[in-house]
Amino acid sequence: MANDREIIEPDELAEVLKRYDLGAIEKIREYPRGSRRSPKILIDTTSGRYVLKRRAQGRDKPARVTFAHTVLWRLREKGIPVPDLLRTRDSRESMLIIHGRVYELFKYVPGDHYDASLAHTSQGGKTLARIHRALRNFQTAWQPPAGGYHDSDRVRAGLNSIPSAVSSHDSVLGHESDLLALIQELYESYENATRAVNRLGFRGWESRIIHGDWHPGNLRYRNDRVVAVLDFDAARRCPPVMDLANGMLQFSIVRNAGDPERWPDFFDQARMRRFFAGYADRIRLTRRQRQAVVYLMIESLIAECAAPVAATGSLGQIPGYVVLQMARRKVRWLHTNKLHLERWILA
Repeated sequence: MANDREIIEPDELAEVLKRYDLGAIEKIREYPRGSRRSPKILIDTTSGRYVLKRRAQGRDKPARVTFAHTVLWRLREKGIPVPDLLRTRDSRESMLIIHGRVYELFKYVPGDHYDASLAHTSQGGKTLARIHRALRNFQTAWQPPAGGYHDSDRVRAGLNSIPSAVSSHDSVLGHESDLLALIQELYESYENATRAVNRLGFRGWESRIIHGDWHPGNLRYRNDRVVAVLDFDAARRCPPVMDLANGMLQFSIVRNAGDPERWPDFFDQARMRRFFAGYADRIRLTRRQRQAVVYLMIESLIAECAAPVAATGSLGQIPGYVVLQMARRKVRWLHTNKLHLERWILA
């Protein structure tokens, strides 16, 4: 581990790279992006620049990886900007398996990171809509997992296990009773949101393959256009409104710099509206699906915080107790402003 991030060891890297035709290697460096459990290496060669990725455990079953690659090829056919996968030299496979570990090699796509502008935000919504349209009625040999953050027993179990995961951290000392009350409030908010979405008819909504992890870090831009969509590791079959709600959350959350204790409660409503408009102008949503959006945002926010805190007691380097306090403030804001948000969501 390096700063709690898994790494690809030199001997391991050498064993992988000899399976590809890349030309002469000029420079190799760690590429600390995305999941800490899925290490990446940036490789400069005489034939171009590439990103080597080792799949995280739990998302490295060969059938699941093949499914994700099939989705990538489908999207390329439909003109969606996704990175090229390289095949191994001898077997011409799109994944490499060595000692039970799964590796993928992509052509690097240069581009800018999300700048929080309305132009970038609108493109985030439009691109998600393009993906959902491209994958409608698309079938694959392997049936992807269903579910996700909605009505998830994994989220419930994560919330229940948090007290033991964070109990030894200094930030909790003297605040044990508040921690329990905080978790109980988040649990009740999650349950209430889940029930509301189910009452709106969630189980009867059309499912299709979705990205599953739509946030700004998985997009690259150039001249205010999306030039690359990354990371289909979480792709699954669900009602597309789940991707939409998570995208609205991720593209509008206000973090500011520094400690989450100082993050504001509110969301950037201009960005939230622009993302929604970019999507809803291209995908028809029923009234009930629109009514479910804020509830799904609440579920997504709680799930995004509960999983890492339950697993490690923290979110990266941020103490779990601090993360949960931030989540409670933002969930309360969504509850308080739900009717206001729904006015334009339903318009």
